[in-house]
Amino acid sequence: MTTRHFPHSPANPSLTDTVAETIRQKLIHGELRAGQRLSEATLSEQLEISRNTLREVFRILIKEGLLHHEPNRGVSVVVPSIADIIDIYRVRRLIECQALAQAWPRHPAHKRMEQAVQQAREARDAGRWLDVGSANMAFHSGIVALADSERLSAMFADVAAELRLAFGLLDDPEYLHAPYMEQNAHLLELFSDGKTQLAAQTLEGYLNQSERMVLAVYARRIE
Repeated sequence: MTTRHFPHSPANPSLTDTVAETIRQKLIHGELRAGQRLSEATLSEQLEISRNTLREVFRILIKEGLLHHEPNRGVSVVVPSIADIIDIYRVRRLIECQALAQAWPRHPAHKRMEQAVQQAREARDAGRWLDVGSANMAFHSGIVALADSERLSAMFADVAAELRLAFGLLDDPEYLHAPYMEQNAHLLELFSDGKTQLAAQTLEGYLNQSERMVLAVYARRIE
């Protein structure tokens, strides 16, 4: 997995920081897909920024391992490898399980988790499975927020963007996200009841299951 730089979250972000975060969110929400080539002209117009500013944003995201520059071909969204996916889940287990095990059940991030579960159900009922995926990312971002660490949250934002790129290669968001909606609700229930250690153990099993499923489908796609 590419070595990454996780910048501190500035109190007053610059234009490049703001635009970089906008593009990260496009990745997390599935609006940009793995392997997609990015047009400077189109993106600079959409984001209402100069090409020089966009190039600086590209440099930031290339350094984070989310974009890739190839001479004479320009900038494209990275395609995660199987090794990347294994590493992503290793990081997720380290961050998320620890955050859940050690948090106070009435932590403010608890509300973010509740909202994400509700948003996922509403999106499922409307058949919007990509939005279910976005709500799932928001749920796990809420878990990381339990740790009260800007650095961990910034790291997870990058990991979530990479993970969503891997999800996007599977082309079946319902198959991918449906099994985990009610598992998220169950995790939230355990956590709300103060069973934080059990919630963390349950989350570890959940992440192991998710990893196996993503790797199996991903391997078949590569073949």
